[in-house]
Amino acid sequence: MILVALTGGIGSGKSTVSALLGERGALVVDADAIVRELQAAGQPLLEQLAERFGPQIIRPDGSLDRAALAAVAFTDDAALADLNAIVHPAVRAEMARRVEAAAVTDQVVVMDIPLLTVHSGYDYAAVLVVDVPIETAVQRLVEARGMEEADARARIGKQITREERVALADRVIDNSGDRAALEAQVDDVWDWVRRLPPTELRQAETPA
Repeated sequence: MILVALTGGIGSGKSTVSALLGERGALVVDADAIVRELQAAGQPLLEQLAERFGPQIIRPDGSLDRAALAAVAFTDDAALADLNAIVHPAVRAEMARRVEAAAVTDQVVVMDIPLLTVHSGYDYAAVLVVDVPIETAVQRLVEARGMEEADARARIGKQITREERVALADRVIDNSGDRAALEAQVDDVWDWVRRLPPTELRQAETPA
């Protein structure tokens, strides 16, 4: 197994890059997708969130109202800390389970992680960072996700800085151009990743 971390700020297009790597043969362990699975209707994690943030974050059909949760979690530092304390341990455990299952294979495993830090707990063969200027990220969040500009900037402000993220990178994928330019970079990175030495997995925690 070649274990690679993929990260990028909100609005960077990290999910697009993750999908492109998956198309090229990578096994993608997607933290955001795992969060959605664990927050599905009837899951214990959803009950914990409702206990902390109130029943208004649950829709009539029992699913999570993400906008309602964001409205309380991303405007208050204490609430955000509580959200992370509830969600992150469960996500780390599930990501670790999936990585360990792939450890005996020869696959390229891409850990798609929004909040990668230097204290990741894994000895990655490489860290890939998807990067765009902040103004580009804001524009995409407003146009593609329908966010208010102030909300988009607040979300970006809660993450590590662009400079801190890029400093972690072994390779930076610039997603400020068009799709063709992005695909060319992903092809180049994919060829490079496949030549990296296998990763020796050690017992560790994974960020979510």
